[in-house]
Amino acid sequence: MLEDLRAAVLAANLELPRAGLVTLTWGNVSGRDPETGLIVIKPSGVRYSEMTEQDMVVVDENGRVVEGERRPSTDTSTHLALYQGAPGVGAVVHTHSTWATTWAQAHLPVPVLGTTHADMSSHEVPVTAPLSPEEVQGDYEFATGVAILAAVSGRPAGDVPAVLVDGHGPFCWGTDPAGAVAAAITLEAIAKMAWLTVVLAPAVTPLPGHLIERHFSRKHGPGAYYGQGNGNQG
Repeated sequence: MLEDLRAAVLAANLELPRAGLVTLTWGNVSGRDPETGLIVIKPSGVRYSEMTEQDMVVVDENGRVVEGERRPSTDTSTHLALYQGAPGVGAVVHTHSTWATTWAQAHLPVPVLGTTHADMSSHEVPVTAPLSPEEVQGDYEFATGVAILAAVSGRPAGDVPAVLVDGHGPFCWGTDPAGAVAAAITLEAIAKMAWLTVVLAPAVTPLPGHLIERHFSRKHGPGAYYGQGNGNQG
């Protein structure tokens, strides 16, 4: 139900400052209702400490507001591009979290250096190609979404649940708002670990492929056996 999604999107947005992923109002979470295709998203520029369920904005697949008194996030078009181009995505998170954004500003992907990363994805966290002046002057937010989809290179959304937008910051996703936030939290942790590892050992090489695949398959796919079947981490 749409009301349940509205509550879930609010809860996910409120988790961002608790997890240390946002400063001021620099972030947003959205969720898609699979029955109607409607999107519930954070309002633009509203403080997390003041945000209520009634502040959530409902838009259609074209970004038209169908419920809510607030303006939706300025990143709405990016979220819509991801929903349209990545089957299986049920929620999207954008932040400017410090460690992930550091890699984005360095124009570098986050390599798979350890099993913590491999637990989330068997691929590096890619960075998008820079946007052209024409893309920035045009529908900038939608072009950002297109660049994210290109960076994923057609791989399933669950295989690559995060992308760094060049010079900007991370976008992450999941099947639901809580899962998308979990991906954002995990990304920030592995981005920090990777940065510190590269500083300590500049010549470090990625984790061996057989170990990457084993850790990823423990948590994902038909052969997954990690946890109690409730999707929790740890």
